[in-house]
Amino acid sequence: MTESTPASKVVRNDEKKRYEVFYDGELAGFSEYEERGDETVFIHTEIDGAFSGKGLGTILAANAVEDVIARDRVIRPLCPFIKAYLEKHPQYDPHVVGKGVTR
Repeated sequence: MTESTPASKVVRNDEKKRYEVFYDGELAGFSEYEERGDETVFIHTEIDGAFSGKGLGTILAANAVEDVIARDRVIRPLCPFIKAYLEKHPQYDPHVVGKGVTR
């Protein structure tokens, strides 16, 4: 799992169906998802502009992807940000629809 910096933390908010990244205790961004069967479908990711340049998008994506895999789920990246992250990290291909997972 990607290490969060001391100032950042990622949590899965099941109620809101999103992963949230906090920086110094403040919500800095999130990645929304839907659970469909055994798939976690990433729909939309955004980082507040006030927190840009801190690598929080990458921390958020890494932690979200690792959590999905740890829960034995398959990733369907509809969100361009998560899709781009996965393109740069082929080690996750076996868990991604359209890569290692054919449907």
